[in-house]
Amino acid sequence: QVQLVESGGGLVQAGGSLRLSCAASGSTFSSSYVMGWFRQAPGKEREFVAAMSGSGSTTYYAGSVKGRFTISRDNTKNMVYLQMDSLKPDDTAVYYCAAGRGSVAMVASGSNIYWGQGTQVTVSS
Repeated sequence: QVQLVESGGGLVQAGGSLRLSCAASGSTFSSSYVMGWFRQAPGKEREFVAAMSGSGSTTYYAGSVKGRFTISRDNTKNMVYLQMDSLKPDDTAVYYCAAGRGSVAMVASGSNIYWGQGTQVTVSS
């Protein structure tokens, strides 16, 4: 099993920044897991945001956040981060940490992955 706990959400004005953190643990978790972030806005489907391979050599971003969000990880601490800059009201959502084996593309599809409980991000205009 893998447990994921997010933190760092909150209320921020448009144009501001937030940094989300996710702590991973569990008997089967290892640094080889692909880690990622998804989000779900009110009334919308959950959507992919960003993912990073276990080594950190491969990253993948949704087009809507590319250039504004940066995913990173610290395998010594089993942590993954999402730095969100130039935030827009459309970024308002519950953000979920995700972890899975396999490729970055597979995790980005949302298949066969572990989920955190989510953290709320609200961007005011």
